[in-house]
Amino acid sequence: MEKVNIILDSSALIAGIISETGAAHVLLQLGETEDIVLIISEVVINKTKRSIARKSPDNLDDAQKEIKKSGIKIVPDPSDEEIQANDDPNDVPILLAAMTAKVDYLATHDHKHFLDNPKVAERSGLKIGTPGDVLAWIR
Repeated sequence: MEKVNIILDSSALIAGIISETGAAHVLLQLGETEDIVLIISEVVINKTKRSIARKSPDNLDDAQKEIKKSGIKIVPDPSDEEIQANDDPNDVPILLAAMTAKVDYLATHDHKHFLDNPKVAERSGLKIGTPGDVLAWIR
């Protein structure tokens, strides 16, 4: 059976690192046991590091260890040309990375750009949900 591929945006990755009880953390654990394939883009790593460094600098080393431990596959960011050719530069990098990586799901807590805008999923062809949604879909 082929493994499920899930891309995490920075909101889901940070939630998984910070909370040991939430669905995002369960996804990181499933990545660690290689039950699923977790994917992030370079921009997600950078956003995550900046956010943790700003909000909780003492946890930056732990975040880097968690990313490594979870066996997350890192895909390159889309080119500037690819990003500029699309409507919204806020959600385009992660969407293009997800589409290029041919993921099954995008896990996010971002309501503004993803969860509350069904047209994003429709246009991208991606199944987008919270980490809890994604966990329910793969079980």
